[in-house]
Amino acid sequence: MKIEREKKYGAIAFLPLFIFLALYIGSGLIFTYLGVDGAFKKFPRHVALLIGIVFAMLMNRGLKLDKKIEIFSENAGNPGVILIGLIYLLAGGFQGAAKAMGGVDSVVNLGLTFIPSMFLISGIFLMAAIISTAIGTSMGTIAAMAPIAIGVAQAASLNIPLACSAVIGGAYFGDNLSMISDTTISAAKGVGSEMKDKFEMNFLIALPAAIFACVVYGILGGVGNIDGEKTYHLIRVVPYIVVLISALMGFNVAGVLFIGILMTGVIGFLDGSINFFQWVGAIGEGMSDMFSITIVAILISGLIGLIKYYGGVDWLINTLTSKMNQRRDAEYGISFLSGLLSAALVNNTIAIIITAPIAKEIGKKYNIAPKRLASLIDIFACAFLALTPYDGGILIITGLVDISPLAVLKYSFYIFALIITTCITIQFGLLRTKEEKINKIIENKDQELESSEQI
Repeated sequence: MKIEREKKYGAIAFLPLFIFLALYIGSGLIFTYLGVDGAFKKFPRHVALLIGIVFAMLMNRGLKLDKKIEIFSENAGNPGVILIGLIYLLAGGFQGAAKAMGGVDSVVNLGLTFIPSMFLISGIFLMAAIISTAIGTSMGTIAAMAPIAIGVAQAASLNIPLACSAVIGGAYFGDNLSMISDTTISAAKGVGSEMKDKFEMNFLIALPAAIFACVVYGILGGVGNIDGEKTYHLIRVVPYIVVLISALMGFNVAGVLFIGILMTGVIGFLDGSINFFQWVGAIGEGMSDMFSITIVAILISGLIGLIKYYGGVDWLINTLTSKMNQRRDAEYGISFLSGLLSAALVNNTIAIIITAPIAKEIGKKYNIAPKRLASLIDIFACAFLALTPYDGGILIITGLVDISPLAVLKYSFYIFALIITTCITIQFGLLRTKEEKINKIIENKDQELESSEQI
C-alpha cells in the first residue's frame, strides 16, 4: 500500500502562482510592446491559471492525485469563494439591467452636470470613497461605481485608466476604514482593539494619502470635454440610492445587489424604458460578462489551497517573523506579512485572520497598542491587494473596458501614498498612543536601573 506523504516546499510552493503570472502578465506585456490589439487576451488568464494548477498537481509525487484534487476542490468550493462568485454574477446582472433601463446614463449625466469639469476624476475618487465607507466593501463599490466612472470618462474624453484607478483607490479607502467592513472587524477583533480606536488610527494615516490623491487626480485628470446638454432622469438614479440605503441598513452585498436588480425592473417598467424580456435579457448578458471572472476566482482559490498545503504560507510567515529585533522591525514585519499574504491568497480578510494572532503576540513583546496593530495589518492587506493585477476588483473594472491591469495600476496614487504614509509612521515612530509612551518611559527607567545595578 502506497503511503501518502506531505512535503513542504517552502518558497517553491508559490511556483505555480508565479507560472500563472508569468504566462498571463508576461505575454500581455510582450504583445503590448509589439503593439498588438487586445494584448492581454492573447493568452487568456483562465488558461494561464489552468497551466499553473496542472503544475501544482505535478508537484509532490508522494501524494496521490486524488488527494491533490480533493484539496483543490475544498478550497475552490468553500463558502467564501462561492459567495464571491455570487456577488460577481449579481454585480454583472445589476450593471446590465441598470444600463438597459438608462440608469447608468442618468447617473453619468447627473455627475457631468454638477461636478466641475476640472474635478471629474477627483470627484470619482471621492464618490467611491464615500460609498465604500458607507457599505463596507471595495468589491461592491467597484461593481457599482465602475460603469459610472467609465461612462463619465468616455463622455468627457478623459483618461479612462486614470478614472478606473480613482474608483479602486476610493473603494479601498472605505474598505479599510468602514466600521462594517469585514477587514476592519477581523483586524480589530483579531488583536483585541476597539473598532472606533482602530478607525481613528486608520483615519489619521489615510487622510493625508487621500488628500494627496485628490490633488494629483485633479492635476492629471485635466478638464473634461463636455459638449451639449446632458439629460438625466432622477427616477432612474433611484436603484443606486436604494442600493446605498439598503447597505447602510445592514444588508450584505449580495442582498443589496439583488434589491438593485429588482428596482431597475420596477422603474424600467413604470417609465416604459424597458419591457420584461429586455430586462431579463440585460440581466443575463450582464451575468455572462462575469462568468470568466467568477471562474478565475474559483480556480485561484483552489490553487492557493494547494500552495498552502505545500507549506508556502507557513514559509512566508516564518521567514518574516525571524527577522524582527526591535519595535520598528516588528511593525514592518507584521505589516508586510499581512500585505504579502493578502496578495498571495488574493483575499485581504483571510490574510488578516492569519496575521492577527501573530501580530497580537508580537505586539505584546514590543509594546505595540492593539489599535496600532489592527490599523497596520488592515492597511497593508488592503493596499497590497489593491495593487494585485489578478484581484477581483481590478478584473471587474478592466474587463468592462478591455484594458490591461497594469494600465490602471500605474495610476494608483492613493494606494502608493497610503503605503508611504504608513511606512513614515513606522520609520519615525509616529502616532504612538499615550499608553505606549508611558510604557516606553517605564521600560527606559528599568533599563537605566538595570545598568546602574550592573555597575
